[in-house]
Amino acid sequence: MEMIQEERTGQEIKQLLDEKQYTRLRQRAAELNDADIAAAMEEMEEKDLLKMFRILPKSMAADVFSYLEVESQQFIITSLSERDAADIIDNLMSDDAVDLLEEMPANVVKKLLAGASPDTRRDINHLLRYPEDSAGSIMTVEFMDFKEDYTVADAIAKIRKTGMDSETINICYVLDKKRTLVGTVALRYLLLSEPDAIIGEMMHENVISLHTLMDQEEVARQFKKYDFTSMPVVDNENRLVGIITVDDIMDIMEEEATEDIEKMAAIVPSDKPYMKTGVFETWKKRMPWLLLLMISATFTGRIITTFEGALSAYVVLTAYIPMLMDTGGNAGGQASVTIIRSISLNDIAFPDLPKVVWKELRVALICGFTLAAANFCKLLWFDRVSMMVAAVVCLTLLVTLVAAKFIGCVLPMLAKKIGFDPAVMASPFITTIVDAVSLLTYFQIATALLGI
Repeated sequence: MEMIQEERTGQEIKQLLDEKQYTRLRQRAAELNDADIAAAMEEMEEKDLLKMFRILPKSMAADVFSYLEVESQQFIITSLSERDAADIIDNLMSDDAVDLLEEMPANVVKKLLAGASPDTRRDINHLLRYPEDSAGSIMTVEFMDFKEDYTVADAIAKIRKTGMDSETINICYVLDKKRTLVGTVALRYLLLSEPDAIIGEMMHENVISLHTLMDQEEVARQFKKYDFTSMPVVDNENRLVGIITVDDIMDIMEEEATEDIEKMAAIVPSDKPYMKTGVFETWKKRMPWLLLLMISATFTGRIITTFEGALSAYVVLTAYIPMLMDTGGNAGGQASVTIIRSISLNDIAFPDLPKVVWKELRVALICGFTLAAANFCKLLWFDRVSMMVAAVVCLTLLVTLVAAKFIGCVLPMLAKKIGFDPAVMASPFITTIVDAVSLLTYFQIATALLGI
């Protein structure tokens, strides 16, 4: 239903633009949500995109701009005059302005900052000092703060004067003379309190804050844990330097989830949407892992070559190699994805390794016996193989399941322990290892039971 509504809005805007009904388009834009206008603009050609942006009322242009994709933002910024571009930067929230400037060429950034107001330059330069993907790099410096000795009347007067420039006023922050964060006060308490009440006496002192150098994944976990819509960011001396709001966290969660999915699929992570990533760039993202996995897969070929004698004596064994390798790879993938997700959610840590292994081994034995029993019946009744061949295949299947589950749970946790991303140890990489293990097991069991 939402998609249909967005499509209708886009068609309406496009029709008004094509018919050059600019006054009506401007009026209609003022009635729409900023995000809906941005979505409609993303479907336009570049010439219409710029024209539409110029038509927007100045009061909403910067807000719509913040919802556009980076490529569209860059096109608009580089197409506007320096003064108009600087106005856009000045009217963006500082965290949105930093996100834009980080993607722009250095010469364009220098030009934009030169035209921006001193306050904007100070805020942006302040944020650019922090490491990428840290709390400091994603925070905004537009927040509402009060001194401890403010009265409620003073606080409300300040909100009326500067509240429009703040990211949020639902939660306001209380600072002492050294700008140390000492408390918070919610807007509803201000509205319900007497005008002469002192902020320092009514504030909430148990403040949960984030550190500027905290990783953005941990920031997202803190938001989930406490269910806040905004959280303060402090430096080493507990001085308030910014805030992070829940809309930033939604972007982070999407970014981190996409990155993990790409790593688990053996793709170098990309920060561009699929349709806006060129063929050559996509090739560069996929080729390194494909090449590595191809080279590592040659070891399975070496194993098969080593046991050519066994295969020539019992050619029927060849037919079950794909099934054993695929089943082992799937089992290892199931375990690894589950463990990686649990690690990312902070559900498990390295000290939990014995418990995790014990659980996965039990799961593997149950799964292995179930699959082996089903496969044993199938081999005897439908494939008409000998009892010994069926025993070799089913015993290998059981051992492969146990090994795959063990590898699938241990490798991601070891990777996390030594500082690597657990997602790298996901399905493709684990599948290659399990393939080699399953083949070695298969031929060793065949040699022992069939005497070849």
